[in-house]
Amino acid sequence: MPIAALPPLEPPVAPERIAALAAELAAVDPSLPLLRDPADLTRLSRDCNDFSPVLAPLLQACRAQLVALAGSVEQVIAVAGACARHGVPLTPRGAGTGNYGQCVPLRGGVVLDLSGLARLRHVDPVSGVFTAEAGVILAELDRQLQPHGRALRLLPSTYRSATLGGFIAGGSSGIGSLRWGFLADPGNLLGLEVISVEPEPRRLHLGPEALGPLIHAYGCNGILTAVTMASCTAQPWEQLVVGFSDWSQALEAAQALPCTAHALNALCLLEAPVAAAMPWPGGCPPPQHGEHRLLLLASPDALPALPAWLQARGGSLHWQGRQGESRGIPIRELGWNHTTLHWRAHKPDWTYLQLLLPPEPAGMLAQLRQRWGDDLLWHLEAVRWQGAPRLAGLPLLRWQGPEALAELIEACRELGALVFDPHAITVEDGGLGAVDADQVALKRALDPAGLLNPGKLRGWLSRSPG
Repeated sequence: MPIAALPPLEPPVAPERIAALAAELAAVDPSLPLLRDPADLTRLSRDCNDFSPVLAPLLQACRAQLVALAGSVEQVIAVAGACARHGVPLTPRGAGTGNYGQCVPLRGGVVLDLSGLARLRHVDPVSGVFTAEAGVILAELDRQLQPHGRALRLLPSTYRSATLGGFIAGGSSGIGSLRWGFLADPGNLLGLEVISVEPEPRRLHLGPEALGPLIHAYGCNGILTAVTMASCTAQPWEQLVVGFSDWSQALEAAQALPCTAHALNALCLLEAPVAAAMPWPGGCPPPQHGEHRLLLLASPDALPALPAWLQARGGSLHWQGRQGESRGIPIRELGWNHTTLHWRAHKPDWTYLQLLLPPEPAGMLAQLRQRWGDDLLWHLEAVRWQGAPRLAGLPLLRWQGPEALAELIEACRELGALVFDPHAITVEDGGLGAVDADQVALKRALDPAGLLNPGKLRGWLSRSPG
């Protein structure tokens, strides 16, 4: 799909059909809140797509015609059935912390806010496997897991505001990905409760062998109402801020550290200009001129040896503090897309990319530096990709127009990077770029009229008739 283009879509639904749907829902369940105020419709049709100068103008006018605030699975079923019977598009949303327009309704219709489904239903006392509803805020879910000695394996930097279902439907990795890989990796996600969009909706419980097509599918092929996941043993993490004067040494340390026996939950590397723009935790000295910074979440048992290991590779430990006990901003809110957020607070004319770097990234970074200079600044995150440590890139890019963005994306691919394009509207183009036949098949089974989040699944838009 060309940059700066939306897929061809039908116009929003006729107002009288929306009125008939709303009347039916009010009669079936008078306790279901239905919002029609223009300010509410605008607010609940937005996410953080303004990170992208491509998406922001395209999505600015997209707005729901009705918002339903579901507080139970039964209310979700009522909304899904009514939309199917009236032929009205339906877009699920959580907290709207995504960056790619995942929950923006391209065809109007109904936005279904799932934040009212927020219960932790069950925690297995032995395995730590839990089931929680899709609308629970991740930080609150983590708090409820603590008495069981458990914690979330993976979480976005928007942990304090993002919902569980939104993370599954719109995210892929984050803090913890260095240990546990990506959400879609086998063993992380164990079950989903899903509602179909049909005149008589079905409530399905899918096991690990069947849930893959729903992960990072933007809610295009089923409404997630509950999630079953593996957790990990809760432990205190030490936040470390390490300075490097030499970029090549910092990059080598970032590559080597995940291969040691030190237990790490996050590793973030910020090039000097990016580090200088960050709001550091209380007591942490700001970086000196030209200082690159490595941010770590490390197990306490790493502390006896880790500072010396870093010093031998050119790094100096500037600050440490126990997660949850330090003052000011936590380290987890300096990485991932919070880095982009902080940078753009001062430089709104910049944007970003998302990449998985080649196994040996130094050559690629050097070649891109020759072409882009200081218009491309590096922010790297350590992840586990197909079982092996790798570096992901969320570089910051001075906006020079869609042609320059396309040139950079093509250059990154030619140099061996996988590009997860945050300036694309469809599931496929924001992921690996290929149509997933299983995603399309599940949409055909659970959303036969194509009402769920229309326009976001390229494989559905390009499918053969029948």
